[in-house]
Amino acid sequence: MGCGAQWRTSISVQDTTSRKNLLLLVQLRWFAVGGQVLTMLVVQFWLGIALPVPQMAGVILFLVGLNVVSLLRHRQNTEINHSELVAELMLDVTALTIQLYLSGGASNPFISLYLLQIALGAVLLEVWAARLLVVVASGCFIGLIFSYRPLVLPPELAGELLTLHIQGMFVCFVLAASLLVFFIARINRNLRIRDFHLADLRQRAAEEDHIVRMGLLASGAAHELGTPLATLSVILNDWQRMPVFRSDPDLVQEIGEMQSQIDRCKSIVTGILMSSGEARGEGPVKTTVNGFVDGLVAEWRSHRSPIALDYDNRFSPDDSIVSDPALKQVIFNVFDNALEASPHWVGVTIGRRGDELLIAVDDAGPGFDPTILAELGQPYRSTKQRPGSGLGLFLVVNVLRKLGGTVTARNRIGRGAHVMLALPLASLSPGAVDAA
Repeated sequence: MGCGAQWRTSISVQDTTSRKNLLLLVQLRWFAVGGQVLTMLVVQFWLGIALPVPQMAGVILFLVGLNVVSLLRHRQNTEINHSELVAELMLDVTALTIQLYLSGGASNPFISLYLLQIALGAVLLEVWAARLLVVVASGCFIGLIFSYRPLVLPPELAGELLTLHIQGMFVCFVLAASLLVFFIARINRNLRIRDFHLADLRQRAAEEDHIVRMGLLASGAAHELGTPLATLSVILNDWQRMPVFRSDPDLVQEIGEMQSQIDRCKSIVTGILMSSGEARGEGPVKTTVNGFVDGLVAEWRSHRSPIALDYDNRFSPDDSIVSDPALKQVIFNVFDNALEASPHWVGVTIGRRGDELLIAVDDAGPGFDPTILAELGQPYRSTKQRPGSGLGLFLVVNVLRKLGGTVTARNRIGRGAHVMLALPLASLSPGAVDAA
């Protein structure tokens, strides 16, 4: 399941980059349309060189239509693949070839614009496609040497052909250089964003692998603890029936307390096994948001007995959800961290933001160290000087991320810390759990 999600996310990152690059090709085509219109006006009306305007205008209309189709394609939710980018650039080369054929062929100084399209293809396309683009553009260049519509210069320009050609080459050079700098810079930015997202995916995969290994360790430990806990429970039950213990009220009370603590340990072991996908004989428990959080806070209060707990449930209207043992455990983790930092007061506020469940946990402790806030959710990032510190918040962040939620933390004004858990209700709906 995790590998499939990572693969789908990787495909999504690639598709996002392809969409951005497609938009860059659309922008380049708009530049080409504007440049061709301007060039036709200058050559036809200022220099007085007759051009086949209807045919060249037809090519421009084709480019406009291609841009419209590309923009409609960009708005669709389907994936944009590499072949589409190849086809788009091939059509651009074809349009440029037709325009050059109608305006002097290889003698046209703007024939160097082939290099602009080849350079973009080298950045955007795979190696085989970039080589194919070079072959096609080179073939078009060679064809334009032998087959083209010659331009007829007016008599007053007949002696200035070389000067006009050099001026045209200069305009083409400035245009190509400017567009290359602009578009390749944009493409490189898209590629850097893609690489950043892929690096983030690799980091998440490593973190999830870390969680899997921890889950296997916890599951194994839970199995190993099950037998001695059951043995201790049997022994205590026998002690409670023995006259030597029943005659001493203090021993009876202590044995009862020991029994309750063993029952609590057995409950924790069962919760670990349930969270790791085992011992799910009773199936998911359907409840409501208010029922889930009210019961969760009540259970935590009875087990931890905080000196002061301010609990404010503002969630409305109520929604049906499925209780998730893993989510319950990570919320307990946040509560425990707040209680450890602030033994005298913990504040819990439950709210709603659209279709999200919000759980805010406040304490009056020393707050977060700035380095912890900067690396929130990284394993073993903690100011507690003991082995294993920093895994609690790491697990909280990753479990909520798997459910589509987020964890934010900040220091309160004055003193204390504030942790906000935001969880989409859709991820806890009965339909979502059944699908999972």
